[in-house]
Parts: sequence; structure tokens; C-alpha cells
Amino acid sequence: MRVVESAFRAVVFDLDGVIVDSHPLHKRAWRAFLSDLGRKVSDSDLDFILEGRRRREILTHFLGELSESEIEKYGNKKDEYVMQAGDDLKAVSGVLELIQALKVSQIRMAVATSASRQRAHKTLGHFGVAECFDAVVTGDDAVFGKPDPAIYRLAAQRLSLAPELILAVEDSVSGVRSAKSAGMACLGLATGHSARALVEAGADHVLPHLDGLSIQDLRTMYAVARTPHGKQVLRA
Repeated sequence: MRVVESAFRAVVFDLDGVIVDSHPLHKRAWRAFLSDLGRKVSDSDLDFILEGRRRREILTHFLGELSESEIEKYGNKKDEYVMQAGDDLKAVSGVLELIQALKVSQIRMAVATSASRQRAHKTLGHFGVAECFDAVVTGDDAVFGKPDPAIYRLAAQRLSLAPELILAVEDSVSGVRSAKSAGMACLGLATGHSARALVEAGADHVLPHLDGLSIQDLRTMYAVARTPHGKQVLRA
């Protein structure tokens, strides 16, 4: 089938698992935080935190109903565990090069994450890319977390672009569903979930990593995604 030529105007990145390789670190931080509160959790219990959920959802899942002040206090305390390990934070392979290539090509960028505003900005600053983004939408900005499309819709609004002109990059099932429900094309990054799970969630393409990914690669993926019945899954 002939690919309809089309061009995206912006790329919206998830944060955890897409820009920063933080999933193991977050598991350790949540385990330590919950342990200090007398809660023992297993690795399978902690898989709950990897689905793009806002900290409110995670805290109430493990601790039950909490007041607004408790959510704020506990959330900030958990973030301290993460930021104390700042030297251990590593960027996802290939993502910093991709961000710089997008910047050089004058393609706008945003972040859409369920992380707190404080942690999101500190993380972007840690890698020296904060100024590359035209918008940073966090779990503090949206009433509903992923898989609800609110975070991605808000990112599109802040970019002043229709969602159909945006390519999202996600690594979780809930994140893919969020981006697709908002009307965006979506590239799945199969680092924390299987490619099949991301495809079933609606990802238009799936890659195992971002190494060597070019702007032309993104343009081709986007054009195929916007072609009727044009879904193409890449596992190279």
C-alpha cells in the first residue's frame, strides 16, 4: 500500500523508561520508602509503579486512602529517595542524541509524564536537556493519570498543535493507550514490556532501543502510522 506523505510537527516523550532508565531505581526507592513505613512488598507488587501511574494512585494503592497533605508529604519523601541516587540516573541509550537531532531539526518537543513536577524538571536538568522542551506536563498537571488521555491532550494544548500532528514515544502499556486515545501516533519502546504487549495496546511501531534512530526514521514511522491500515511493527 502506498504510504501517504505526512509530517509530524512535534515529539512528546514519556520520562521514566524513555528518557531516563529509572525503573530499577524507582523500584528500589519505593521499596525503601514503603519499608520505612512498615510495608513489605514483593517485586511483583512493585510492577504496579511501572505503568505510568500518578504518585497519588501508587500511594493509595499501597497505603490506602490518604489526605491531600499526606499525599504531598509522602510523595515528596519518596522523591527524595530517587534524587538521593541522582548519580545513578542514566539516560536511556540513544535518547539524548535523538533529542539533540530533533532540536537541530527545529522539531518541537514536550514531555508527558506521571512523575511529579519537581522530579521531572530535576531529571531533565540532570541530563542538561530541560531547555530542549517546549512543554513539560506532569502528574501534578492532570486530574487523571495514564491510560487516561488527559496528560497527552494537555501536552498537545501546550504545544498549540492538534494531537494528530504529534508522535509520542512510550514504553508502557498504559502510556501507549494514553497517547493513542489522545489521537497521537505512538512509537513503543520495548524495554520494560514485550513488543507484543505494546502492539496490543495500540503502538504503531515498536523498537527495542533508540540507538541510531534518525529523524527520517521517525518521519517514515509517522507517515506509515497515518496511512489507513498502515501499522508497521519494527523490532530491528
